[in-house]
Amino acid sequence: MRDSGTGSTERSTGTTGNTGNTANPSRRTVLAATAGVTASLAVAGAAHAAPPADDKRLRTLIARMTLEEKVGQLFVMRVYGHSATAPDQADIDANLKEIGVRTAAELIARYRVGGIIYFSWAHNTRDPHQIADLSNGIQSASLEQPRGLPVLISTDQEHGIVARVGRPATLFPGAMAVGAGGSRSDARTLGRVAGAELRALGVRQDYSPVADVNVNPANPVIGVRSFGADPAAVAALVAAEVTGYQHAKVAATAKHFPGHGDTAVDSHYGFPVITHSREVWEALDAAPFRAAIAAGIDSIMTAHIMVPALDGSGDPATLSHPILTGILRGELGYDGVVVTDSLGMEGVRTKYGDDRVPVLALKAGADQLLNPPSLDIAWNAVLKAVRDGELTESRLDASLLRILRLKAKLRLFDRPYVTHAGVRRTVGTRAHLAAADRIAERTTTLLVNEGSLLPLSRRTHRTLLVVGADPASPSGTTGPPTGVLATALSELGFTATALSTGTAPSGATIAKAVAAAQEADAVVVGTYNVTASSAQKTLVEQLTTTGKPVVAVAIRNPYDVAQLPSVTACLASYSWTDVELRAAARVIAGRVRPHGKLPVPVQRADDPAQLLYPVGYGLSY
Repeated sequence: MRDSGTGSTERSTGTTGNTGNTANPSRRTVLAATAGVTASLAVAGAAHAAPPADDKRLRTLIARMTLEEKVGQLFVMRVYGHSATAPDQADIDANLKEIGVRTAAELIARYRVGGIIYFSWAHNTRDPHQIADLSNGIQSASLEQPRGLPVLISTDQEHGIVARVGRPATLFPGAMAVGAGGSRSDARTLGRVAGAELRALGVRQDYSPVADVNVNPANPVIGVRSFGADPAAVAALVAAEVTGYQHAKVAATAKHFPGHGDTAVDSHYGFPVITHSREVWEALDAAPFRAAIAAGIDSIMTAHIMVPALDGSGDPATLSHPILTGILRGELGYDGVVVTDSLGMEGVRTKYGDDRVPVLALKAGADQLLNPPSLDIAWNAVLKAVRDGELTESRLDASLLRILRLKAKLRLFDRPYVTHAGVRRTVGTRAHLAAADRIAERTTTLLVNEGSLLPLSRRTHRTLLVVGADPASPSGTTGPPTGVLATALSELGFTATALSTGTAPSGATIAKAVAAAQEADAVVVGTYNVTASSAQKTLVEQLTTTGKPVVAVAIRNPYDVAQLPSVTACLASYSWTDVELRAAARVIAGRVRPHGKLPVPVQRADDPAQLLYPVGYGLSY
């Protein structure tokens, strides 16, 4: 079973462990630089919209449900297969092993789940028309049950490095790239277009945007999935993207409350601890969630992190009544749907067993229970808790009402199905793809440009060697990055050759790249999470000894530039998806000027307490 919610498609190579993060110079520097930015930001978030007029009808539906049906409606579950009724045999086998059912239709019939989450690795998202058919099959299977209700289908479509639906759907730059662009209009457009495409596929709840303020350069799980380190800027872009998604009648989901941006532990594998004081949390972490609530956010996802300043019990936020009910609902005035992050992640399983976690999440104030490792254990545990009196049926009803309100708002009761005509009309259209390209062009950030090397001239630097890291491509992109860059540069009039050197090139691979560089006019090298001892750093240093100009493209973290003092030019693309690599190629070729500005500070490699480049830094030509 794989995890969801915090982007398990692709993970950082950063160090993780089973204990919380400790203060370090670079984190303190960032906190000091950003803690005062929110002085002009309103501290009081607007309450969620008043209950809709059809509450009476929804309460009548709830009153007719059996206890078992009520419990099922609280769960959002994974299921393998491209079809609701006829998946491939390998997917049937996986379903039987993990869930005890053969198909999505059987899952619904047995547990009456209220939601299903799509993953590419679960073979739910092969192509747009297949996804639409799967969604319709799921809705049909649920609505045919006694007292059948529509299913709220969800996915993690953050864009950038976390996307479950790939080509030919439109893929946009990720959050940190959008942060580098700094345009609220672009964030709204992203949400509106991406939301329209998801809705056409039958997906009505997107676990995006990430509202975490990434102030820890060593954060192994958020990083470029965040809009940046400035809480006011993050808040503005979160609100804009939420507005776009909800304009498309797709429920946006701000995550991960109360804020996952300052962790050095990946909550998939360990239990992070946030050591912020209450005052720092208010100034830094709370702002984007307040902005999302003010924008009318439909759902908020919890974080499997401990924040002692907010709850001293040692429980993760997902299981914390003081955090979910006291702060999120009470102080921030939020009455929308609260969805847990995946209950299969280690961060929420460290302290309690899989039978206790869902019960405690409901007692804390959660509504939707996402992707437990064993649905049978979790479902029966909630059922038992009600029968034993630990949970009241009225507590379940309160969550059910929020969930059904959301389904009603999304028109699932009267329009649960999608059409192939809608897919053709909406998904991956020329206009949508062009919008993604335009946004990407405003995100590429130029950090170094010695001697005005860039833009490269085809007269003096026609022959290019493209080398570097080739991490697995994010879902639905073509990859590998060296190939995408070389192809894009060739289409722009250069003669570009790709040579993959990987994230940890051997001595022989480095020697091969250096030899190939001798035949080129310039070298473009894609870097991925470079460290002081990284073989990638050795590769770049060896390439610069050839005397050829070296252009580095940081294809994930912009922090790479601190480790590459010898390069002639350096760009940050914030991701290695096609749309961002093509935009970087156009910047290198001078087809567009670089417009991006760093949304996070970059510290010096030799002294992390000192800034190398501040937030807002970026060159142009």
